[in-house]
Amino acid sequence: MRIHPTIWVAACLLQANFVFSDLVGFGLHPFKIYCASACQWALLAYPLECSDLNAGGFLGWATTSSECKANDTAWLTTLAWCLHVKCRAHRMSELQAFWETDATRDLLNFGDKAIPVPAKWSYEESLQQITEPPRRRPVNKTTVLDFTALVPEIEYQAQLNTALGVTREQETGAEYGVIILVTGFGIPIILTWAYHLPFTSRLLAKISPYLIQPSSIGTYSVRPLPFLRGNAPTIGQTAYLAIFFAINIILMSVNYQSMQPHLYYPGQDMEIKAYVFYRTGIAAYALLPLLILFASRNNVLLLWLTNWSHATYLLLHRWVARLFVLHALVHSFLALPIFLPQKAVVDSDYWAWGVAATILCVVIPFASVLPIRRWSYEVFLISHVVLSVILVVGLWYHVVLWIGLDTYGYETWIYAACAVWFFDRAARVGRVLRNGIRRGKVTDLGDGYVRVDVPRVGFANDGPGLHVYAYFPTLSLWRPWENHPFSVVPTALMSQKSVQQHRAEQSSGSSSPTAKESGIQINVDDVEKHQGFSVTSSTPVEPGITLLIKKSTGITKHLQSNDGLLTLMDGPYHNASTREIRQCDRLLLIGGGIGITSLLPWIASHPNVKLFWSVKESARCLVEEVQGVLSEVEKDVRVGNRLDVVHLLENEASVGYSKVGVVVSGPGGLCDDVRAAVVAVGKKGSTSFELDVDAYSW
Repeated sequence: MRIHPTIWVAACLLQANFVFSDLVGFGLHPFKIYCASACQWALLAYPLECSDLNAGGFLGWATTSSECKANDTAWLTTLAWCLHVKCRAHRMSELQAFWETDATRDLLNFGDKAIPVPAKWSYEESLQQITEPPRRRPVNKTTVLDFTALVPEIEYQAQLNTALGVTREQETGAEYGVIILVTGFGIPIILTWAYHLPFTSRLLAKISPYLIQPSSIGTYSVRPLPFLRGNAPTIGQTAYLAIFFAINIILMSVNYQSMQPHLYYPGQDMEIKAYVFYRTGIAAYALLPLLILFASRNNVLLLWLTNWSHATYLLLHRWVARLFVLHALVHSFLALPIFLPQKAVVDSDYWAWGVAATILCVVIPFASVLPIRRWSYEVFLISHVVLSVILVVGLWYHVVLWIGLDTYGYETWIYAACAVWFFDRAARVGRVLRNGIRRGKVTDLGDGYVRVDVPRVGFANDGPGLHVYAYFPTLSLWRPWENHPFSVVPTALMSQKSVQQHRAEQSSGSSSPTAKESGIQINVDDVEKHQGFSVTSSTPVEPGITLLIKKSTGITKHLQSNDGLLTLMDGPYHNASTREIRQCDRLLLIGGGIGITSLLPWIASHPNVKLFWSVKESARCLVEEVQGVLSEVEKDVRVGNRLDVVHLLENEASVGYSKVGVVVSGPGGLCDDVRAAVVAVGKKGSTSFELDVDAYSW
């Protein structure tokens, strides 16, 4: 049962509210009362009669435990008087609540040591011990404080500015982190929904050949750029990236406020640098969930609520990763001048973990470049996962050893990232278990091509645009986990009889005009109703799927004829939304070589289809294998010859269709040529084109 997208949105909003409540400024507040905390911190350096003067504590100060503060008269009365003078705006009940939880807290320790010991007097009782207003201030940081003192004003103001300034920046950073995360996955959803609005769909159809479909660099998209420098985004993808990068840069550049005197960062210049240091670090943490979400197979939220393909999200994953590295590097470089002079910081464990995380941020992108992915995708994948896990561990310890848990909420971003990752992995396992153990029949077609028939598969008739990740664990004892994506063809479709019957069903419905200029009648009602492939033969057809595979250097090179090959399947997954393609007046299927696999299910899913397919002479066995499916289909199949995609699109546009769907699958060069042709022809006439590029570029 498929859950309605509205339910998913509501569930995600509720979950987001729960998650964000653990962020500073949302539900987490490190300082209950700023003036009270400033009083407390301003007195921290002064030793008491029960302090350990020889402990060599923080900055050489004496070490004072919670037990010592709880029973020391001078500490309690001095702190109580400071609260009485500086916190007049707060009610007695608020000050008492602070007193009970924080008055004796060990501010330099986290964990169990930070749990305060109850003071021997309440806040009001401590005030009652003061018979006359104090007039003296503490002597110095080496002389025992044994009387009720006035907190030095300059130290109090520095502490107050520090608490206010740092917390304000942490709250601003958390707020901007939420904005970055929400806009990251929200923009695709908004743009998809806007596409279906009556007053925007026509406009978008007109501007699509100019601002959405073309590549941003020449005609490169599926094909890698020269020297394997990666894949160029389309102009539409570039627009998203430009907006997202601009949001990040703007949020990292505005709304800074200096508060001097400052205890940590003397001087406005150093203080602002420190705040940029904080904010870029928070932004990097906020990008983690989005980074993992875009790479997930089970990207349920985005793949269901948008019409963007998984390949698009993988491309965005790589660019968001670059933005993540940029934030991390700015954060790290700004930390050097601020903290290198502080030997205690540089020698700390959290600094070491931060350095390790920064190094991994640089190493992972270089270990993920296209030449390495092409050299050995399995090596890339394993190293990518291992290094990413180490990176997340480093980010965790960098925060926990610095500030502890539940202080500023940095760990919340890591929880969210881990939740996305574990959900994806658990869903993969769940899909494999749901599909169960299958025995596939492998047929060698010759010339490096094989056919794998997997019987009794529940999703066999779920329509076009599906792929599965297939495991053949017995083919290699060294890599039983290796899996590859393959397009799904219903086995029933591989018989000529079933196609004829299905076409007869579609032609029997009532017709309604859609191709206005030519008067062609298309049964759009049937297109809307038909969501998959069905057969009404008198002979029962067992549901199953067929995989047509071209052997490669991976585990598929070991595929040989076998009547019972152990097969596990993670899937099915939709390559992209098929709704827009189904609603077109005319559907053109353009394929090259093994790309026919993803096109075949479309033949039985639209009443007005034409197939254009070009194969090498060495792939003639594929043509022979699927000739039954194609016998009743309008087609142009060429063996050993190329397709003139510009000419064929111009011919289809000249007929006068209002909207033509184009699904292309095959080599990167063909896919990019079709994209360029769709853009060129779409600019010339009144026919709009809906393009779906089905290419496994990942």
